[in-house]
Amino acid sequence: MKYSEYLWSSFLILSLILFSACSDQNHAGDLAKNQTMTARQNMDVPLHQPGNETFGAIQEVINKLRADSTTDWSKVDLEALRQHLIDMHEFTLHVDVIEQHAVENGVQFTVEPTTDQALPALKRVFKAHPPMLKKEKGWNMKVEQDGKQFTATVTTPNPEEVPQLRALGYIGVLATGVHHQRHHWMMVNGKNPHQMGE
Repeated sequence: MKYSEYLWSSFLILSLILFSACSDQNHAGDLAKNQTMTARQNMDVPLHQPGNETFGAIQEVINKLRADSTTDWSKVDLEALRQHLIDMHEFTLHVDVIEQHAVENGVQFTVEPTTDQALPALKRVFKAHPPMLKKEKGWNMKVEQDGKQFTATVTTPNPEEVPQLRALGYIGVLATGVHHQRHHWMMVNGKNPHQMGE
């Protein structure tokens, strides 16, 4: 190889190396700039809640899904979770507690929906919740329906838990347990927790 050709080849190789290094540096700079901008935007906004509790719950799920490298996006079903959260909204806010009183070893309450949407929501929760209470707490929940009214009797075999159970009443009994979050995670990943015996 002639000396002039050697110099020209060396110049080309050096140019390619410098170009690659500059490109990597520019990419790293852009990435750092974007991260800094995002961090600055987050600092500029003092709020944490993205909206109402339903919207916030869904946003939390999305963040967890995106952070999980094993997420199978072909099975993700956010609509199933949204429908379930609508049910939770209905049986939490759109139900009247007609009567609530102590019974032996527990509590009994009668509730009635105040909207058309709350009626099927009550049917679903009173079907799904009793086995969860039994599994997690050892409590027995028996539900009877008379028209639009539902009467639930909840008892415990542990005498020390009776005052707690009576204090919890309707909404406290429904909110008891750690299965809600697990079920929501299963739902959004395309699984039916109740069919799977969870």
